[in-house]
Amino acid sequence: MVVTRLPPPAQAALFLDVDGTLLELAPRPDEVVVTAATKALLEQCSRRLAGALALISGRPLADLDQLFRPLRLPAAGVHGLQRRDARDQAHHTPPPPGWHDRLAPRLQAFAREHAGIVVEDKGHAIALHYRRAPAAAEAALALAEGVAAELGPETRLLRGKMVLEFMPAGSDKGRAIEAFMGESPFRARVPVFIGDDVTDEAGFNVVNAMGGLTVRVGAIEHSQARYALPDVAGVHACLRQWLS
Repeated sequence: MVVTRLPPPAQAALFLDVDGTLLELAPRPDEVVVTAATKALLEQCSRRLAGALALISGRPLADLDQLFRPLRLPAAGVHGLQRRDARDQAHHTPPPPGWHDRLAPRLQAFAREHAGIVVEDKGHAIALHYRRAPAAAEAALALAEGVAAELGPETRLLRGKMVLEFMPAGSDKGRAIEAFMGESPFRARVPVFIGDDVTDEAGFNVVNAMGGLTVRVGAIEHSQARYALPDVAGVHACLRQWLS
């Protein structure tokens, strides 16, 4: 069982993805449900770990704060382009000048042509969701790959679960975790990262290299994660058992 492999809470630094890990996926990002029990579990984790808990998400920090309020946790948003440390200090990596204006109109035009496509503009990155338009998946991927090629090496294209996300190169979840691990209260603890998607693989690689513990939610094939949990409910159950 995963819980038997986890270091004691007093020795651990816990990093948690959000959508698909802490929260069930929804057709639109604004349709996820955060229960009082989930917030209470996060608060308990943070307290037991003396603050060494951070959310590592593709969502902007403002979205995370809105979802989990009144909690205000250390967090990395937009796959590490935004980060708030345990001292509440913000660190941002802005996109190159003109990057957003070159990209957004192309994706918005595609959404107007395909019912169900949702463009999520995060400022630092832009995501194209096709969960409500699975028939448009092939066209969405072709568009995304073409646009990414046009924008060149300054752009990364992330292929997630029914989502294609464009972000400036130079940051990822692994680098965000590295930054946290160099700071108090995470420093000198054993890192634990739980995630569910290909966008979490950079984090798994970094945590594995640090001798930590990595957990993939769902299928573990082709993942760098060393352990697996079946679903979101399994994550919650594992954390509760660990804290007890």
